[in-house]
Amino acid sequence: MADVSSVNPNPLPLVFEQKRGRAKPPRHLADLTAEERTAAAAALGEPAFRVKQVAHHFFGRLERDPANMTDLPAASRDRIVAELLPTLLNPVRTMEADKGATVKNLWKLFDGALVESVLMRYSERATICVSSQAGCGMACPFCATGQGGLQRNMSTAEIVDQVVDAAGKMARGEIAGGPGRLSNVVFMGMGEPMANYKAVIGAVRRMVAPAPDGLGMSARNITVSTVGLVPRMKQLADEGIPVTLALSLHAPDDELRNELVPINTRWSVHEAVEAAWEYAQKTKRRVSIEYAMIKDINDQAWRADLLGDVLQSYGDWGWVHVNLIPLNPTPGSMWTASRPEDEREFVRRLIAKGIPTTVRDTRGSDIDGACGQLAAVEV
Repeated sequence: MADVSSVNPNPLPLVFEQKRGRAKPPRHLADLTAEERTAAAAALGEPAFRVKQVAHHFFGRLERDPANMTDLPAASRDRIVAELLPTLLNPVRTMEADKGATVKNLWKLFDGALVESVLMRYSERATICVSSQAGCGMACPFCATGQGGLQRNMSTAEIVDQVVDAAGKMARGEIAGGPGRLSNVVFMGMGEPMANYKAVIGAVRRMVAPAPDGLGMSARNITVSTVGLVPRMKQLADEGIPVTLALSLHAPDDELRNELVPINTRWSVHEAVEAAWEYAQKTKRRVSIEYAMIKDINDQAWRADLLGDVLQSYGDWGWVHVNLIPLNPTPGSMWTASRPEDEREFVRRLIAKGIPTTVRDTRGSDIDGACGQLAAVEV
């Protein structure tokens, strides 16, 4: 068994705020509230319904090309669209796996920052994994993004645009399997969503609002993950948006979690799990506990028992399930996935404790599927 003191020998500092003075992304339709959209129309010298027309194209038809927006006046069409739908995501690399059913995109933002998104099509659903920050300040040592540090927060529109891009590709039949619908969004790409709370919640509101104000998605099909920023978890519970909360726990004991997930030095295992339980109580939505299975680090049978005891201490009313994640190691990393037999025993022990447990499908491992890997290679 690994010595806990050697798990993270060179810890990075936690970073909660981006550096001041960074330029902001271009203002985009998806950033604007209803009132701001009216003001934007006035600034363009156009009637308010013009913005609604553009919103219908962007959110309702998943369209960005002004040439296809023939209901806008030809003389001002390009100008209106350029102002309201500036390009936010510039493709750098696209990689496919699973016979085209998994597509990973590396995007360059306006300031050169790199972020990633992954579209995964299954038989019964299609899920986009989006980034919420360029980089991440949570400093988890086994995570490619965390070891790269935080560059900046993404804007609401930069987040939404990843979803619109994926939804458009699905609708146009550009993903293996023919035309279909994007059904799920998970905030499990680059960044800590709760550290960019305002933009993330703005993006979620655009996703769930009906067209032309948003994409009309079900909040129940949106998952927001966190390493355990407890005050923000409690704030999310009061938003009135029944998204799924995923807590990236990765260890059931403070000694190890302090090393694997440094935010634990601010809010302990008990405080993070308590906040997750409170979220389930308020929203009546089952919480997901994310747990990366790391060989000889956190995959011992006794830790499975301890995790089961921690979760069971809040009752067995169906408030939680555990999602085990076989680690997708980064090149040159000391971290690697658990042995299959250790993973099976971990599952067995959790189920024996009455904890519903699944093992995540490892989509895209052959294309550096763990977010942060493509960006790290490109840099």
